[in-house]
Amino acid sequence: MLRRILLASAGAMALSGAAFAADLTPPPPPPSPPPLWTGFYMGVNAGGTWSNNNAVNTSAFPGPCDPIFFGCIAVPNISVTSAQLATFSVSRNNGAFIGGGQLGYNYQFGPSFVAGIEADIQGLAGSTNSTAFTSSLTNPNFPTEPLLQTASVSRRVDWLGTVRGRLGFLFTPTFLIYGTGGLAYGGATATTNIVQVVENTPGVSPYFSFGSFNNTRVGWTAGGGVEWMFLPNWSLKAEYLYYDIGSVTYNLSPLVDIVPATGTALSTAFARSSTRFNGNIVRAGINYHFNWTPAPVVAKY
Repeated sequence: MLRRILLASAGAMALSGAAFAADLTPPPPPPSPPPLWTGFYMGVNAGGTWSNNNAVNTSAFPGPCDPIFFGCIAVPNISVTSAQLATFSVSRNNGAFIGGGQLGYNYQFGPSFVAGIEADIQGLAGSTNSTAFTSSLTNPNFPTEPLLQTASVSRRVDWLGTVRGRLGFLFTPTFLIYGTGGLAYGGATATTNIVQVVENTPGVSPYFSFGSFNNTRVGWTAGGGVEWMFLPNWSLKAEYLYYDIGSVTYNLSPLVDIVPATGTALSTAFARSSTRFNGNIVRAGINYHFNWTPAPVVAKY
């Protein structure tokens, strides 16, 4: 009887020890959470932009005049004075508000890297760089009849879009530092208007020259930024971009000084203008991330 009691006690103690040992075994770790950044997103942004190049350069060369006018033969051609006056460069600081929207896709690989692609379209407000000025020049052979000129130029970017790749590093799981670059395109406009008149010369009307460019330009862009995922589906970003959509040159109509009474051409000059559309963008934005990855299932023990 005593032996049976001892055996039963030993078995109970063994079972208790096994159960205690099982209680000491740590549970398996929960599965890793899904990547926060993988998926599509869209959002809006706003900021400021300013040009790197603010100049419109205009150059002119003299053309022929009517041989009936004695200045073509006896004295230096007055067309030279007209062309010299129509050669100038105008520069003015150009800043604007910029705002629009973006959409893109991110792919998080490894614990710390995010790659993706983003496209945006922006409108610009207050980007017109327009100025007018007057100047004069006197031909030494006609000291009492100076040539007076009034000119105006303008340039602007009306809208701007980009398609860019992005590659970033996660400083923390919710804070991304990235570089970006790719295609830029936008609507560019430039105009030049020139009016010249010979002073103190009755019967000679003012003569005009004008030209413009208005078209879509394509170039490139590069920059970088930071983005913070402050909620599971929402992030804030701050970004800098440099863009360059190229240079343009456009011809102006001929400057022809004609005496209305006789139809005699006192002078002619041919002008063209050129400018470059490039600049900087600083903006902030907010994105909504379409998180279609299911939440992790955490086992309970």
